[in-house]
Amino acid sequence: MRFSKADRFGAGVHAGLKVGGEFYTRISASFARCFLRSLAIVLLSVAAAAAQSEQARPAAFQYPGAIDQAERAELRNQLERHAQVLEAQSAVLKIVAKLVGPSVVHVEADIPPSYGMRYGRAQVIEEAGSGVIVRLKDKYYVLTNRHVVRNAAPPAIRINLADGRRISPTKVMADPDTDVAVLAIEGADLVEAPIGDSGQVEIGDFVLAIGSPFGLTRSVTFGIISAKGRRDLRLGDSTVRFQDFLQTDAAINPGNSGGPLVNLRGEIVGINTAIASNSGGNEGIGFAIPVNMFMKIAEQLIDTGVVTRAFLGVNLNSKFGPAMAAELGLPRRVGAHISAVTPDSPAEKAQLQVGDVILEFDGAPVEDDAHLVNMVSLTEVGKKVQLLVFRDRRPISVTVEVGDRSKFEQ
Repeated sequence: MRFSKADRFGAGVHAGLKVGGEFYTRISASFARCFLRSLAIVLLSVAAAAAQSEQARPAAFQYPGAIDQAERAELRNQLERHAQVLEAQSAVLKIVAKLVGPSVVHVEADIPPSYGMRYGRAQVIEEAGSGVIVRLKDKYYVLTNRHVVRNAAPPAIRINLADGRRISPTKVMADPDTDVAVLAIEGADLVEAPIGDSGQVEIGDFVLAIGSPFGLTRSVTFGIISAKGRRDLRLGDSTVRFQDFLQTDAAINPGNSGGPLVNLRGEIVGINTAIASNSGGNEGIGFAIPVNMFMKIAEQLIDTGVVTRAFLGVNLNSKFGPAMAAELGLPRRVGAHISAVTPDSPAEKAQLQVGDVILEFDGAPVEDDAHLVNMVSLTEVGKKVQLLVFRDRRPISVTVEVGDRSKFEQ
């Protein structure tokens, strides 16, 4: 019997099925083994892929410096301890500001036309600065800078008090050589600030500057004493001959002039005067007149209306340096080197000589020629002063009675 292809196929299948199910059983078992084998491979592949995916998956994001809760709690405890120290310091600053603030004033002055010439026409210039109230001999005064008021008459000066009142001084006293001005004032409930001792000020001491920078009244800034004895500074168009400034990094800006520089006891240690700046704003270098120097001038102005200065009668060598000091036998450049002696002066009478190096004046070491000039100018006229002079490679003692500068400068 012949079969078509279809019949053969059908017959074959039928034959396979017919043999007691053996063919079917062999096919089914083989298929099952293949299926299980394939399934196992697939599952292993899936598991490997999942593991690889898990490894490739980034961990939870942690920014640099991330800390856990325990570490965070410890840091807060540390911060609490350290903050208490800083808060104690901050409390001191707050107390000082509250104590001294009521004594600080804003000063405005209409400068006479002679100071305001422009395009050939006289103009009134309005100056503004700061000041601080003090009490001397049971009277009240405002300490400020001479360049704030210049030659303004008392009615042209307006003093704005911390409580909002506005008054004018009854008298104006000033010394252009030191940029000191003292304004006599009258009024009820005036609050004075205590005067400290600038001789006790050290580099690194904390200080506050209080004033009216850019007209912003009673502004407070904080810093340290950066240096002492700054001399020979060029202060704009001002001609301050006698200088011995304190330097501070407490922010000082236009308008701070005349305001107090105070220590952490709330005492005045300086009167803010100038800044070193290319822009006209604060650059971290401000200068203040030491209060001891300021008060010596102020007391003379109050007592007599004029400032008398002592005179020694020597010219000093500004080029005196380490090389010349070594030639003279000095171990280092120190003191003031005499280059000329004024005839009939206190120096000539005391037999000071050209080439002498003044090492001490009235018991205080002399740093340089500007320092000596400053010390002499603050000495009482007629006082006998002991000098330590280096001459012929050895120190000698010389006594000199200082004279009146005004008589020698006529």
